[in-house]
Amino acid sequence: MKALHIFILFALLMALAITNLSATPSGDEPLFVDNDSQAEPTSVGIMSRFLAQKPRGMMTCNKYPRVCRAAGSPGPDCCKRKCVNVMWDRFNCGKCGKKCKYSEICCKGKCVNPMSNRQHCGDCYNRCTKGSKCLYGMCSYA
Repeated sequence: MKALHIFILFALLMALAITNLSATPSGDEPLFVDNDSQAEPTSVGIMSRFLAQKPRGMMTCNKYPRVCRAAGSPGPDCCKRKCVNVMWDRFNCGKCGKKCKYSEICCKGKCVNPMSNRQHCGDCYNRCTKGSKCLYGMCSYA
């Protein structure tokens, strides 16, 4: 019983030591921060009209549909203000808003079950050979 109390006391002391060590600042971090000092403004009252303009919002495809055809875009189609590829997107399969079921994937705009579909076994267009079945996403001979 006494050994259990010593073990618990030792564990608490180790936890306290770890907490204290993790709370100390690193070498490049100051111990005290002076929040009373305020930075002086760098400009003296003259502001150009360019800087006074309101910042533009993000370019969304519902206003600018060509954004989706730019290099690096997720897809050429615009669905709910997002660029997507309706040929492969599970949430917009074939057309905007058409969701595939949980166990399905989108292959060329059609929802298919890769666990049992012989034409799309495990992945899109992974066909099983003649005489084999698609079981759990793998082609197997029966």
